[in-house]
This record gives sequence, C-alpha cells and structure tokens, in this order.
Amino acid sequence: SIKGKTRVHRMANKELKRLLHMCALSLIQHNAEFKTYYNRKKDEGKHSMSIINAVRNKIALRVAAVIKNQASYKNNYNMAA
Repeated sequence: SIKGKTRVHRMANKELKRLLHMCALSLIQHNAEFKTYYNRKKDEGKHSMSIINAVRNKIALRVAAVIKNQASYKNNYNMAA
C-alpha cells in the first residue's frame, strides 16, 4: 500500500498465469480433492486469493512432475471416511 498498486512483472508470462488461474478456479469447483483443500484453508481463515495461488502452484508442480517423469498422471487421492 505504501509503494502503490501491485502489478505483475513485465517479464511474466501473463497468458500462462491467466490460464493457471482459470484452471485453479475450475479445479476448486469440480475436483473433490481441491474443493476440500480450498474449504479447509478457508475455514483456517486464509484469504481466498492466497488459497488460489497455492492451488496454482500445486497445478504447476504436478505438471512439472509429469513432464520430468515422462509418465501419465495418476490420481491417488482417497477421501477420508
């Protein structure tokens, strides 16, 4: 607030950031794992944009792992009873 309005760096890939943001919103809405993660963090009192940034990071890390391992994605998520 002292320095002024925060902005995305001029060298950032804004298109990729926009796509990751839309993916995160879609996952929170339609994927059970990310929906429970979002709700748990929201109940802890986290700001919604902070949670969305964490989901975007999770997406990027999973994509990088799939590329690095050269294997298809395996969803091992099981809901607790």
